[in-house]
Amino acid sequence: MSSEGYTSSELESMPDRIAETFSGMNLLITGGTGFMGKVLVEKLLRKVPDIGKIMILVRPKKGKTPKQRLEEMLNDALFEKLRTLRGSIAPLLEKMQIIDGDMSAPDLAISEANRQMIYDEVDMIIHAAATVRFDEELKKAVLLNVRGTKLILEIAKKCKNLKLFIHISTAYCHLHEKLLEERPYPPPADPHKIIDAMEWMDDDTIATITPKLLSKLPNSYAFTKALGEALAVEAMEHIPAVILRPSIVIPIWQEPVPGWTDNINGPTGLLIGAGKGVIRTMYCKGNSYADYLPVDVFINGIMIVAWHYLKNGDTQHNVVNFTSSAEIKVTWSEMIEAGREIIMNRVPLNGVAWYPGGSMKHSRLYHNICALFFHWLPAIFVDTLLFCLGYKPVLMRVHRRISKGFEVFEYYTNNQWDFKSDIAQTYRNYLNPRERRDYKVDAIGLDISKYFEDCIRAARVFILKEYDDTLPAARRHMKIMWFVDIITRFIFWALILYWMSGWLSSFFSFLSSPTEITPKAIVE
Repeated sequence: MSSEGYTSSELESMPDRIAETFSGMNLLITGGTGFMGKVLVEKLLRKVPDIGKIMILVRPKKGKTPKQRLEEMLNDALFEKLRTLRGSIAPLLEKMQIIDGDMSAPDLAISEANRQMIYDEVDMIIHAAATVRFDEELKKAVLLNVRGTKLILEIAKKCKNLKLFIHISTAYCHLHEKLLEERPYPPPADPHKIIDAMEWMDDDTIATITPKLLSKLPNSYAFTKALGEALAVEAMEHIPAVILRPSIVIPIWQEPVPGWTDNINGPTGLLIGAGKGVIRTMYCKGNSYADYLPVDVFINGIMIVAWHYLKNGDTQHNVVNFTSSAEIKVTWSEMIEAGREIIMNRVPLNGVAWYPGGSMKHSRLYHNICALFFHWLPAIFVDTLLFCLGYKPVLMRVHRRISKGFEVFEYYTNNQWDFKSDIAQTYRNYLNPRERRDYKVDAIGLDISKYFEDCIRAARVFILKEYDDTLPAARRHMKIMWFVDIITRFIFWALILYWMSGWLSSFFSFLSSPTEITPKAIVE
């Protein structure tokens, strides 16, 4: 028996109305080579074999042509299941159409021939391109996240057969709202004026006015995503469009590769840093929680929204939050403890610098003191040793990056937001059992410990390039570091006790030796 009491054959006999929605459809995807975009492309190619064309906007990068980047993407481990189903990469390439372009260019760097093809052939646009660096320079963030959105919307308005424009925003772009509802919000500034200003101002002037522009928003990411969302709201008067707001998008939960990711942003980087023994203190309210969403769950959500909009005629709900905290909450402390247990006992990382430990601090002063003793001083010592041995120092550079990341991270870990997600939850009621299985958007069956283990195993292989045959050596090294940690603690506290005993001995000796008072002393 399969899920919900149905056999596999019974489930397969049910219609897949979501796949049918995309059958024969031509899509344009921006950000198709990014983390989220890759998972979207894989899902569409796997679930909709008779899809029309998937056009993705690709720019040259690191000396690679757009074609080379696409072939590299399709050869990734993420697409292994799909390559097995189709026999090779060739049928996948037949479904793909490269659009040479650059989302940060003034005209998107799209040729007139490609523009005309988009106008004539595209049925749906999914705009997922964005810089996700929270500390990105404001000009670069505006040109990509705001002007890029404006330009792709102008293209959408000229598409002859456009059925739907999906704008991927974020649940963390209206941070003044402690409860984010599923509706548009006023932008923090006029997006058109901000674009104009960034285009003609020099970098020094922009750097000077950035704090005033951001106002109470903590970074350029939240600011520019709010502006981009406002442009999508404006465009709703002219084109069929919906705005989707995912929370913090994290590695794959179920399919096609549990735990897969192509970056160390967010919790994955935190778990790796702690697992390597490099991160030993954080300024964070351990009992607070963030809202996480596995990327495969969000991709399923995109496809469900498109189906519901196009086939069920739901054009009223055009702002949808995709969040998880209404169903499941994992505190920062719980996440760190789960990750620590997995790395210590099940999936150790190679070459850990120290035995994983440390804790979250509610006091910034206490955190800064611990960072000095457990981050900076060990880094100086190790780098000095490396330099003396003829190696390149690394730990100070690592901790500078960690410190810079914490500057952004701490704002989110020490504040709390909640999100309405009624629309997305309601959509589940329209799915049949097969669709609920194939396009999972609920938390039923989620095992947090198993999920974190999958994430760590995948990061170990796909990010750190530490393969399973190195696990025995990693376990031995972890045991050695445990003994080193115990011995170091013993020596440290022994020295403290020795110093205190010496100090107390001197103090009591001083108290016990009477001071002789002579008549001369009294006179003086």
